[in-house]
Amino acid sequence: MNPYQTLSHDIINQWADNPKGPVALILKQKLLPVDGEGGVIFPPTYADIGYSIDTLSDGTKVAQIDSVPSQANRSEPIFMEDDYKHLVPQIEINLGNKDDKERKVSILELAHRAGDAVVRSTDELAGEIDEAFKTLLRTHNAVPLAKLAPTSLIYGAWDSRGTQVKRPRLIRSIIRAADVEVLHTAAQYNSVWKLLDDDQKKTLTDEAKKQKVKLSVKGFNDVPAPKGLGGIIARGPITRQVTINLIALQSIRGDSAESTQNLKRYLLGLALIAATAETALYLREGCLLRCADEADAWEAVTRRGAPQYFSLSAAQELSLIKSYAEQAAVAFGVQQPEKTYQFSIKKAKELLAKKEEADSDAEG
Repeated sequence: MNPYQTLSHDIINQWADNPKGPVALILKQKLLPVDGEGGVIFPPTYADIGYSIDTLSDGTKVAQIDSVPSQANRSEPIFMEDDYKHLVPQIEINLGNKDDKERKVSILELAHRAGDAVVRSTDELAGEIDEAFKTLLRTHNAVPLAKLAPTSLIYGAWDSRGTQVKRPRLIRSIIRAADVEVLHTAAQYNSVWKLLDDDQKKTLTDEAKKQKVKLSVKGFNDVPAPKGLGGIIARGPITRQVTINLIALQSIRGDSAESTQNLKRYLLGLALIAATAETALYLREGCLLRCADEADAWEAVTRRGAPQYFSLSAAQELSLIKSYAEQAAVAFGVQQPEKTYQFSIKKAKELLAKKEEADSDAEG
């Protein structure tokens, strides 16, 4: 008996429309190093703590392989690709100056999305975004923000430099590894020093003393590297967990029943596109992963009782999700901008002068 339910547009509509429907869609995706189980992988390194590894009460060590903000920043640029760019406004900001007049960045590449300092440092876009956040704050109407920067509602946003409005993520993804062992490494840099003759060595030594610089700093002498982190081995599973928060989706509204329905269906379509897209798992140097299973099993978590399961990774389901997202985008009325916005160094300086506002990359 096939445990999977058949996905349809009607089912997705129910997820979007029914406030008493499932509370979340969850994927637990098993990953493997490309060289197989037991392969060495390198987690991100953080200031002061090195790797982010927690020890549970039973002694199991769990390592963070990719954080929630990092996963969001890897996922969001998918909406710049040809297959999906028509689904969201392609807002660009020109960062150029007199020496580089066409240095553009997409709002989809900014870590803090609509709340990013670059957005706040534009002459026109800053005002439009500010008004959209104010509308959201005053009336809970998210349509103006979705018309400009819908991914700020998908991946979450904090307008820390303006209204202080916070929106939770509709999609949350994180990669962890269980039962890990930490490895260490050391290295030795061997320079050309041994190949130089005595006169060359003396000349360089005298010049280094004169310039008050170490030969090793300039690459002319050997340097032993101290003991450092050398990756981890995961004895337990490496898991990427993706959650689409349908309760957070139900909290979003427009200015009418119809606009609310169109907005929620549009955002859910984008969330499903982002959640099911095949993203590159080359996370950093020394951390290249792959999916262990042929297909992904998604769980629709109900408020009570048994969950329902859906296979959303097959070609048929992916095509259905894309067609749903496209229809929802048309119904919502996605419009592409007619111009590129300009970064203003004057506005950026004004932003720096606002001492009372705090920033946090952890909210990215």
